[in-house]
Amino acid sequence: MLCKVLREKMIGIILLDTRFPRLIGDIGNRETFSFPVLYEKVEGASPVRLIRERDRTLLPRFIEAARSLIGRGARAITTSCGFLALWQKEIASAVRVPVFTSSLIQIPWVYEMMGRKGKIGVMTIDAHSLTEDHLKAVHADSIPLVIHGIRREGEFYRVFAMDHPDLDYPKAEKEIGEEVSKLTKENPDLTAMILECTNLSVFKKAIRKESGIPLFDHLTLMDYVWSSLKE
Repeated sequence: MLCKVLREKMIGIILLDTRFPRLIGDIGNRETFSFPVLYEKVEGASPVRLIRERDRTLLPRFIEAARSLIGRGARAITTSCGFLALWQKEIASAVRVPVFTSSLIQIPWVYEMMGRKGKIGVMTIDAHSLTEDHLKAVHADSIPLVIHGIRREGEFYRVFAMDHPDLDYPKAEKEIGEEVSKLTKENPDLTAMILECTNLSVFKKAIRKESGIPLFDHLTLMDYVWSSLKE
């Protein structure tokens, strides 16, 4: 069995240390994928420590997790949080397989695909914490963006930013749909949208319905990388 695992091509996923639910569509649920994945959790890496505090003492643990996944057979490495764009260079430089820490990596080439017209919408779990440093780390700081943060008083933020184990799915889905509708109506020049937060992918159906524009997330990026690995 071990030999089979080592021969099989897999994408390694570094997870934050969380309690919130991992529904189908979430990067932390194996059933989301049509290809094999491996998981490695970074103990103590809470959403607050990573997103709000930008705790750099966590970086060596993420590098260690990447190396551990490679040792277990991973042929590419990703993470469960878009804010790890901040350490894209450091983690990628530490290993010898493809590393894509964040869906935000897609911003430059999505802008090119859309003919460098209009603006790219970015939905994030925390607009205040998503800084120019994160965008510079993935060469997206010179691209016209509309960054929209999830409402802090809403169900989605309560569960995924504050790490609660229970989720009122219909309530969160309704809130996300309303936010996307507001975002697109206020910004008719949006040509595409990127979801920073991997947990937003659970609500892609509602987001697509309300946005009506091309939608990119961590799963589109993972599919792209997987296509480069599979035989």
